[in-house]
Amino acid sequence: MWRLRRAAVACEVCQYLVKHSSGIKGSLPLQKLHLVSRSIYHSHHPTLKLQRPQFRTSFHQFSSLTNLPLCKLKLSPIKYGYQPRRNFWPARLAARLLKLRYLILGSAVGGGYTAKKTFDQWKDMIPDLSDYKWIVPDIVWEIDEYIDLEKIRKALPNSEDLAKLAPDFDKIVESLSLLKDFFTTGSPGETAFRATDHGSEGDKHYRKVTDKEKIDQLQEELLHTQLKYQRILERLEKENKELRKLVLQKDDKGIHHRKLKKSLIDMYSEVLDVLSDYDASYNTQDHLPRVVVVGDQSAGKTSVLEMIAQARIFPRGSGEMMTRSPVKVTLSEGPHHVALFKDSSREFDLTKEEDLAALRHEIELRMRKNVKEGCTVSPETISLNVKGPGLQRMVLVDLPGVINTVTSGMAPDTKETIFSISKAYMQNPNAIILCIQDGSVDAERSIVTDLVSQMDPHGRRTIFVLTKVDLAEKNVASPSRIQQIIEGKLFPMKALGYFAVVTGKGNSSESIEAIREYEEEFFENSKLLKTSMLKAHQVTTRNLSLAVSDCFWKMVRESVEQQADSFKATRFNLETEWKNNYPRLRELDRNELFEKAKNEILDEVISLSQVTPKHWEEILQQSLWERVSTHVIENIYLPAAQTMNSGTFNTTVDIKLKQWTDKQLPNKAVEVAWETLQEEFSRFMTEPKGKEHDDIFDKLKEAVKEESIKRHKWNDFAEDSLRVIQHNALEDRSISDKQQWDAAIYFMEEALQARLKDTENTIENMIGPDWKKRWLYWKNRTQEQFVHNETKNELEKMLKCTEEHPAYLASDEITTVRKNLESRGVEVDPSLIKDTWHQVYRRHFLKTALNHCNLCRRGFYYYQRHFVDSELECNDVVLFWRIQRMLAITANTLRQQLTNTEVRRLEKNVKEVLEDFAEDSEKKVQLLTGKRVQLAEDLKKVREIQEKLDAFIEALHQEK
Repeated sequence: MWRLRRAAVACEVCQYLVKHSSGIKGSLPLQKLHLVSRSIYHSHHPTLKLQRPQFRTSFHQFSSLTNLPLCKLKLSPIKYGYQPRRNFWPARLAARLLKLRYLILGSAVGGGYTAKKTFDQWKDMIPDLSDYKWIVPDIVWEIDEYIDLEKIRKALPNSEDLAKLAPDFDKIVESLSLLKDFFTTGSPGETAFRATDHGSEGDKHYRKVTDKEKIDQLQEELLHTQLKYQRILERLEKENKELRKLVLQKDDKGIHHRKLKKSLIDMYSEVLDVLSDYDASYNTQDHLPRVVVVGDQSAGKTSVLEMIAQARIFPRGSGEMMTRSPVKVTLSEGPHHVALFKDSSREFDLTKEEDLAALRHEIELRMRKNVKEGCTVSPETISLNVKGPGLQRMVLVDLPGVINTVTSGMAPDTKETIFSISKAYMQNPNAIILCIQDGSVDAERSIVTDLVSQMDPHGRRTIFVLTKVDLAEKNVASPSRIQQIIEGKLFPMKALGYFAVVTGKGNSSESIEAIREYEEEFFENSKLLKTSMLKAHQVTTRNLSLAVSDCFWKMVRESVEQQADSFKATRFNLETEWKNNYPRLRELDRNELFEKAKNEILDEVISLSQVTPKHWEEILQQSLWERVSTHVIENIYLPAAQTMNSGTFNTTVDIKLKQWTDKQLPNKAVEVAWETLQEEFSRFMTEPKGKEHDDIFDKLKEAVKEESIKRHKWNDFAEDSLRVIQHNALEDRSISDKQQWDAAIYFMEEALQARLKDTENTIENMIGPDWKKRWLYWKNRTQEQFVHNETKNELEKMLKCTEEHPAYLASDEITTVRKNLESRGVEVDPSLIKDTWHQVYRRHFLKTALNHCNLCRRGFYYYQRHFVDSELECNDVVLFWRIQRMLAITANTLRQQLTNTEVRRLEKNVKEVLEDFAEDSEKKVQLLTGKRVQLAEDLKKVREIQEKLDAFIEALHQEK
């Protein structure tokens, strides 16, 4: 009767289980998600963490049906006189064995299924080219000849491997037999009695030790199973990488000359490059995602980036600051492992050590070039693209390491500059912060964690990475401290995910492959995994790169359309402002304006060649005479005119002309020609063009003119040839006709009259205003002017007595003049008498020379007869004719040099200056300024950004 009731109770339980289990709705299992995605978004899922069973008391501690849903059961009444003894330990043991064995079996089967599903997904990633067989070469359809698919199939776990992981069914049978004995032996009273019996202390200790050993053993088996399937996945990924590389190589050869589209990450990187050059106006900010790598100095930021890029591409130094400016690295997939800069077409082969060394050297040079004098770091970004098979697509920005103390050799504001650069990148609400922490140093010494916690207090876009875990495990006395660091319990910051990596043994010559093998070997034998302080998906740089890539693209998809809308609004505002302010002008940016100004300047230079020869010779002759007239009058004519006869006059003139020609005259002539060319060039450059003149080019034209003149040098051989020509011209004394004679007299009169006028002005300033000015303008003489006037009057009296007086006063004559002035109460110094005499005699001489010039107008006849039987001597007229002829010949020679050589050389210099200015962005910004230019620049940038963003969004939707 009791057995029938017991069976009825069991049947009711079974019926309840069948009824309620069939009504449970299925949901998407977490195992279908990627391993790395579970590490970030489901870090506390029960399937990812072995949980110890909670301690249970009273009846639930021994019940084999603890996990079943409870329902109301009608139990038969128990007789109090006799209670059967309960013996539940075999059932509990069997249930535990079944649970653990099936957990292992489920993990094995699930791992194999996941591996097969991953392989199927990779196969689905290869595009279906069946509709394009006429384009794709036949070798692509024969790809199975290159890949051993049978080998891949054999790599998957077979039934024998799964059978090894299956539970021992013999032991299960034994456990079931014990369970059967439980239902057949004993009485309810005895069972209830044993349920209240806790056993001795020795049994409890034995049970505790046994359970701990079993849990440790099962954890170790589970770890080895995970590592085994991890290796299988890595091998499949490697084979898939080779397959994709082969396809990309065949496509890269361009058998049918197809034009490849830009990859998605390259399009996104171009948008970021344009934004980096765009001066944020109208409150338009760059909120596009990128991965910002921050950390303390020497924390291993660069090493982590190199592991992600799979190449040692950054300069290295022992304790020295190497990252002096932000480096934007765009990672993308390609058939060859290469790197290239944004502004260069050279590709660096990252598989060759010499190219790697050249790349590191180039990065170091660019950093030092960006750093201004007196600074240590620079905010200017270096843009680098890295392509290779198997690289995760993302954009990373490596920032200078955060420092605590400014050392010798650094600028005083280095610490603040690094903080400002880091904050500028991290304050972007869509930027992913990759916080690098050195695990080999004390966590309390970290600076970057406080900075990151300020910028992202909730940890919604921060990924924490602990580097040098191998050194940390050796040096840290308590291993649980590493777990506390990984879980973020030792820092005020929060993070989206936590990772631990090893970036080598500290040897800079290690290869990336060697570091990866060392990293995998370390974590395979590390206590951190064996003791479950770290999960398998939280270690290695490979898992880190997968996690960062997933976060990056998730952030991009969520924010890129919003950014595109903001730029559309900015474009509308700029276009409206342009239409209102400049309705009749085209929207020319700075480069287009520079090209327009360049064409105008070149046209103006060409116009120099259109200047007539007559105009060149006139301005050259006039400018040269203005330059040499003082020397001719003061140093040649006046000293020679003081001689007593014509022979001495001609001798003196010939000697002084020869000295002048050998030393000064050619150089003066070249200077005059160069200045004349500059004046004409400046006149053409600055001359207004009427309504078509655009003053926005004035600063640029002035700068081009000054720089071109500075670079231009006259031909060195011009002086030598000019010296010979000038010497021959001055040696000629033969005046062929009366017209040339009259021209020489006219030239002489003009020169002497100009000197006489200058001399009279000098005397007037010396003696002060005359009686007319004193009466009309109420001006008076000073005491010094009064003395000069009295001295002048006394000297003029002396000249009237002796009209042929020599040019210098004798000492007794100076004494006589001084005594005469003292007798009238005028105290005078002898030096004042000499100065006054020089001007008075000069005026007297020039007036006499002009009178003599008038007499020589009719002297051409006597000149032809060499002044024989004539008292008239006109040697001074012959001198001025020689000077005039020399000026005309020199002007003609200089004009030929200008038109044939120097104008072309100047045009060449102008072109070189314009080319240099075209390559210098800062120069163009300085020379082409104004609201109109800035508005056109902003409009162009916004349009370019919007177009690139629209193309990227379209490609992103197509990829989905």
